[in-house]
Amino acid sequence: MAEESHSKSSASLRELLKNVAGRLAAISDSPTLDAEILLSRAIDMPRSYFFSHPEDEPDEGAIARLEKNLARRLAGEPMAYITGSKEFWSLQLMVTPATLVPRPETELLVELALREIPRGENREILDLGTGSGAIAVAIASERPLCDITAVDISAAALRVAEQNVRSLDLANVKCLEGDWTAPLNGQKFDLIVSNPPYVEADHPNLEQLSREPQLALVAGADGLSAIRVLARDCASAIKDGGALILEHGFEQQREVASILAAQGWLAIECYKDYAGLPRATIARKNDAS
Repeated sequence: MAEESHSKSSASLRELLKNVAGRLAAISDSPTLDAEILLSRAIDMPRSYFFSHPEDEPDEGAIARLEKNLARRLAGEPMAYITGSKEFWSLQLMVTPATLVPRPETELLVELALREIPRGENREILDLGTGSGAIAVAIASERPLCDITAVDISAAALRVAEQNVRSLDLANVKCLEGDWTAPLNGQKFDLIVSNPPYVEADHPNLEQLSREPQLALVAGADGLSAIRVLARDCASAIKDGGALILEHGFEQQREVASILAAQGWLAIECYKDYAGLPRATIARKNDAS
């Protein structure tokens, strides 16, 4: 039995990569990269190994591991859940099905937040709906003198955020469980950032996102219910002159601006993401309020 479990497959790494990438082509935007990652995990070697040993034939145990994870990917499970990690802001983060997979467009929120925080200064920053903690830890890593509070209503998501804080050895992030501003006990912040749910309940793209937590995606019939709550409640959680930065859908910028204005926010400005789409809006609290 031992000899059989370690026998070689009849396919080389080069052939396996080509085959797996072909099978993934219909469901992945990056089938070759996905194939390389899946095979790398199956043989427990870095991706560079494929290029130096393309004719190697993995044993049957490796093939079984590859097929198991490939089946998960073909069923629509995100690569980040299969590998348990995702890079964000050049940081390697733990992710699980309890959290959204961090997206590149969300890095815009980090970039905008950092513009608001001079280096070498201490500021109180709040990340609402932190999920994996991606935004909070990215800001914390860039501004170590600042204190970041990360809030999420999901205990499971918050455990992931806490693990990312620990693994990155960030002493300036505190995680709180609760519904938006509810657990803050009247504390006020210089800056509030949030990537809230903003997908409409009947949006056709939700089917493609069915493996990710719907609580972190869906925000009512028009996708704006969470943003309405934030526009209302963040006004009492921010210091005079402070800024609120919200991610939203690229077709929601006008509605978001209207919601913020109705709650008394000023200097409302929308910024485009790296794909050129309106993705994040900044609003400010009046210094004289």
